Amino acid sequence: MKVCILGDNLTSLALATALVKKEIFVDLFYEKKNTKIDTTRTIGISKSNIDFFNREITNIKKMLWPIKKIKIFTENSNDKEILKFEDQKDNLFSILQNQKIFNQLIIELNKSKFLKFKKYIKYRKFDNFSYDLIINCDIRNEITKKYFSKKFEKKYNSIAFTTIIDHVKLLSNNEAIQIFTNDGPIAFLPISKEKTSIVYSARVKKNKTELEINKIINKFNPKYEIKKIHKISKFDLKSINLREYYKDNILAFGDLLHKLHPLAGQGFNMSIRDIKEFLKIIDYKIKLGLPIDQSVCIEFQNNVKSKNFVFSEGINFIYEYFNSENKIGEDLIDSTARLIGKNKILNKYFKNIADTGLQN
Repeated sequence: MKVCILGDNLTSLALATALVKKEIFVDLFYEKKNTKIDTTRTIGISKSNIDFFNREITNIKKMLWPIKKIKIFTENSNDKEILKFEDQKDNLFSILQNQKIFNQLIIELNKSKFLKFKKYIKYRKFDNFSYDLIINCDIRNEITKKYFSKKFEKKYNSIAFTTIIDHVKLLSNNEAIQIFTNDGPIAFLPISKEKTSIVYSARVKKNKTELEINKIINKFNPKYEIKKIHKISKFDLKSINLREYYKDNILAFGDLLHKLHPLAGQGFNMSIRDIKEFLKIIDYKIKLGLPIDQSVCIEFQNNVKSKNFVFSEGINFIYEYFNSENKIGEDLIDSTARLIGKNKILNKYFKNIADTGLQN
C-alpha cells in the first residue's frame, strides 16, 4: 500500500506520522522547504485527543500546558463570569504552541524509512499518480480547485489577531478566560507560568493597527502584569464545510474539510478526530485483507460528514448567540448562560462534547 499526502501543515504531518507507524509507505508533497510556522499561534487539544495523539502519533506530553478551569465573561457582565467549566479530577484541555508540535512531527518523519518528502512540481497532475489513496490537505493546489471548490461557507467579516504576552510569573496559570466584547471575543490562554497566548476575533470594518490591538489587550487584561506583547499576527475568519469529501480515490482532509471560528478552540481537535476515524477504517481493511481504495473515502465520508457539519454549526450558533447581545439584550444573554452553567447535567454535557466531539 502506498499513500500520497498533499500539503505539509499540522494535520498532514500528524496523519503521515500515524500512517508510517503502521508501516504504510507515504509520499508527502510540500510546496516550500522549511515552512515557517507562526510562533504566536497556539492550539488547544482535548484530553481524549491528547491520549490518542500520544498513543498513535507522537508523544507531546512535555510541550503541553494544562488548563484546569475556563471562565467566560461578556464585556458588560461586571467582572462576574457568566459560565464556568472545571473538573476536579482532570484537566479540561491543554495548550501548546503550533511551532513545537510541527517541529517534532518533522523530526519523527525524517527518521522514518516509510516516508519520502517530495517537492511540488508546478502543474503536476496528482490525480494521475499510481497511489492507493491520495489525501489532499492543501487548500490551494490544483486538485482542490478542480474537485473540492463546492462548500458551505460563512464569512464572519472578522479578523483574528494572535499574539503571546510575557508577564510576571504566577504561582498558578491554568485558567483560560474568554471575554465576549462588543467587537468580538478575546481569549487569554496560558501556555506557562510566565506566558499567555491571546486570540482576539474582531468584527472590523477596517483593519486594526498593532497599537489598537495592544490597547484592547490591556483593556480586557484580566490579571496579568504584562512585561511584553510579542508581534501580532492576523488572518481572516470564516467557517467552511466541504460539500463532498472525496473524488474517486482522492480524499479531502483537515482545513479543506472544515474550518471553524477559533472561539471554542476546536479546529485541530476536529482534525484529530478525523484522523482517528480514518485510521479505524484503514486498520479494519488491513485486518480483513481488503483493498485500500476508494471505499475508504466512501466510508470516511459516511462516518464523519454529518457529525462534522452539526458540530461546526454548533460553533456558529455559539458565536451568533453571543454576537446577538446588542440585539436582544445583555441581561437575557447573561442570565441564560448562567442558567446553563449552574445546570450540572448540561455543564457536563458541554464538557464531554468539547472533549470527544459528537458520538454515534
